[in-house]
Amino acid sequence: MDSRDVSLTAIFTGLYAILVIVFAPISSGPVQLRVADCLIPLAALFGWPVVAGVTIGSFLGNAYCWLGPYDVIFGPIANLIAASVILLLRRQRLLACVLGALPIGVIVGGGYLWLYFPPPDIFGLSLPEWAAMMASITISSLIATAVIGYSLLTLLSRPSVVKPLKSRGLRVVTES
Repeated sequence: MDSRDVSLTAIFTGLYAILVIVFAPISSGPVQLRVADCLIPLAALFGWPVVAGVTIGSFLGNAYCWLGPYDVIFGPIANLIAASVILLLRRQRLLACVLGALPIGVIVGGGYLWLYFPPPDIFGLSLPEWAAMMASITISSLIATAVIGYSLLTLLSRPSVVKPLKSRGLRVVTES
């Protein structure tokens, strides 16, 4: 990692944490839309600095919006896995974004969030608390990463955006 990678990591850390904090009312809970998660797919474009940034940003945002130690520990781990999956599967971006949403649903929803909140009603199904919360968080994560994040990734991957970034020395991960 050079100074540009460290700077990009810091930018994504700050962006992620700020988005979690600014959108706090909808960033956590049994039904949520964590807008900050739209940054996770950018790992397919900018690589490991995004992976590190959304992981550290999740730690900072979750610590600020304190739900408890599980959220501060396991939320960033979920982001680390999600962003790593997207980076590793970057050649198939939409699939990567869909699969990247799953660790967040499983770890955050199924793993611990149901301990903090009563689960939502999922289509009238009678599900165990952890399963209802996992379904809810997976759906919200799919919206944030596979819809909003994929759209953002597609927009920023245009040659008219990538070329000026590269000309200023920013490393952009290629699809190959």
